[in-house]
Amino acid sequence: MKRLQDKVAVITGAGNGIGAEAASLFAGEGAMVVVADIAGDAARGVCERIRARGDRALAVTVDVTEAESVKTLMDATVEAFGTIDVLYNNAGGSRPGDGTVVEVEMDVFWRTIKVDLLGTFLGCKFAIPWMRKAGGGAIVNMVSSVALMGTPGVDCYTAAKGGVAALTRSMAVTYAADGIRVNAIAPTTTLTQRIIEKLKSNPTAQRLSAKNLLGEPLPVDIAHAALFLASADARMTTGSIFPVDSGTLIY
Repeated sequence: MKRLQDKVAVITGAGNGIGAEAASLFAGEGAMVVVADIAGDAARGVCERIRARGDRALAVTVDVTEAESVKTLMDATVEAFGTIDVLYNNAGGSRPGDGTVVEVEMDVFWRTIKVDLLGTFLGCKFAIPWMRKAGGGAIVNMVSSVALMGTPGVDCYTAAKGGVAALTRSMAVTYAADGIRVNAIAPTTTLTQRIIEKLKSNPTAQRLSAKNLLGEPLPVDIAHAALFLASADARMTTGSIFPVDSGTLIY
């Protein structure tokens, strides 16, 4: 049997990059996938590609920083597919202008916190009640290797992802009795189109890339980690921060 057969999976930030790879992979493993992204056209494009091969998908436009938008996403999911079994809080990323606490502009800090930390918080807030009704589920959050080590020059992103890591552990304890597992992935620099562009000129991205012992992961490598954590293969795993870091954290 396919690993997510007949499960309902919501993936945010699924219009491109890691999220799009995860949507395709989850659908191929039998899931009914909700492709959620602030870029509606991108979400619809991913959805159409999944449907074209005979798998099940729904595209929803969402702003993960707005509570009502996230609630609407979860309500639309349940209306279309009846429940929520998996939530992959993939939306997020570093913001242009990130820097040190002394130098960074406050709007960059708050935007990063809203997209990465608040977005994850809201996804969980509105998905967990449906998972409870279903008798359990799996949540996969996105952290980053920068949250697990000292990385100069990205203090906003580090703070936001560190918050997601702490929230992941807290929710794992809180909702274990409901049969809800909560884990997170901590990728290193991953070769999405955005990162490929950053590697051309961003010193922080270049420093992190140089530490990758096995080279930079592809988006599909992160998607496979998310699939594992979402599936019954990880049924005894909760509260874990799962590095897909090409060895960056060992030296």
